[in-house]
Amino acid sequence: MTSAPDQQLSGLALVGGGKIGEALLSGLTRRPGAAEGIVVVERSAERAADLAQRYGVRALDLAEAAAACRVLLVAVKPQDVDALLTSLAPHVGAGHLVVSVAAGVPTARVEAALPPGTPVVRVMPNTPALVDEGMSVLSPGAHATEAHLDEAEALLSAVGQVRRVPEKQQDAVTALSGSGPAYFFYLVEAMIDAGILLGLPRALAADLIVQTALGAATMLRDSGEHPVQLREAVTSPGGTTIAAIRELERHGVRAALIAAIEAAHDRSVELGR
Repeated sequence: MTSAPDQQLSGLALVGGGKIGEALLSGLTRRPGAAEGIVVVERSAERAADLAQRYGVRALDLAEAAAACRVLLVAVKPQDVDALLTSLAPHVGAGHLVVSVAAGVPTARVEAALPPGTPVVRVMPNTPALVDEGMSVLSPGAHATEAHLDEAEALLSAVGQVRRVPEKQQDAVTALSGSGPAYFFYLVEAMIDAGILLGLPRALAADLIVQTALGAATMLRDSGEHPVQLREAVTSPGGTTIAAIRELERHGVRAALIAAIEAAHDRSVELGR
């Protein structure tokens, strides 16, 4: 086994260059000078070279990255995590910090594949990290200290907001914020289609809906009011909005959305097994 690094070893290795990995890489490298301390590990040599060129980082293999970097941000698909951890195990130890963003994979499963005492922090990020508006949620493994959590939080806060939860809540987090951007994109897609149906050009319909979504999200964040209060402020008696809300309720949109999020939660639990 490669000896564990001492605490003087620094740097960050991003292991996995898929969509969420690239979203994190993009946000992290926007900080002045940050790219110098980041390396990327990607099994596709072509993909590794592309990421290295676009973001100004070095591409290394897994053993080299573990030798060079203390923090390893594992951003592979859940179905690939076991093979990755088997390859990583000979090169890490208690002096490393493994931050896993593999959806649904519990810290106990990661720890079992690595040398005893390896600190692991589980994170559920989402793709708005690409524009520094991500939502990342952290949970510590058995060997992760408060200092490790602070380190992971400082890392992820570069690409958005960060919260901490007990690990038992992570499947719900995955269903809400991890998958959440897709729900909004789906809703916006449907609203744009409605605009086209009503005779608007696609570009105009998109501009109207995207700005409306941005404004509504800002009001939700900044007003301090409950969503019901904000909705009621738009809903005049006998007006257009209440007619639309009636149709949404008639078609069971609220129930369908709740069921969809429950399905995402159940799938996250399955992936963890």
